[in-house]
Amino acid sequence: MINTFNALVNAAPRVAAGDAPHPLIPATYDIIWSAVCFAVVLFAFWKFVLPKMQRLLDERAAAIEGNIAKADEAQAKAEAALQEYTNQLATARAEAGEIREAARVDANKIVAQAKEDAIAEQARIQAAAQAQIEAERQSAVVSLRQEVGTLAIDLASGVVGESLQDDAKANALVDRFLADLEKSETVA
Repeated sequence: MINTFNALVNAAPRVAAGDAPHPLIPATYDIIWSAVCFAVVLFAFWKFVLPKMQRLLDERAAAIEGNIAKADEAQAKAEAALQEYTNQLATARAEAGEIREAARVDANKIVAQAKEDAIAEQARIQAAAQAQIEAERQSAVVSLRQEVGTLAIDLASGVVGESLQDDAKANALVDRFLADLEKSETVA
């Protein structure tokens, strides 16, 4: 390198002793000392700075590759988790469908049972109402017989002109009157 500089210096036009130095061409000692300083800085840079920079770049490259690998692994895990979530969701939807279907079946059973219970309750209430109606009818018939009997005895006493207070005669008369009355109802 120094030889190259010397060649450049020798190729430059020589300045005579009395002439002024050329403004673009430095003096020879400046070129030599600049070349020595440049060589020392280049050696120091080559020996110390460049390996540290290379190591730093290698570490960064390794860190970036490691982060990329971690990102790929995380993405694979995320995809696996998504697949598992999708499978669980599908399973849950299937189970929900089964539960809804079972609930429908149970609801139909409950409705059918409620209908059966309602029909049984209706029959029981109807039977109780029929029994109550029959009891009230019997009670009305008995009450009516007593009233009709009393009226018939009073009427018969007024027609016959004698008192029919004898219970046996009065009962026989009332029974005969009611029997005649029932016969007339069935004929009509």
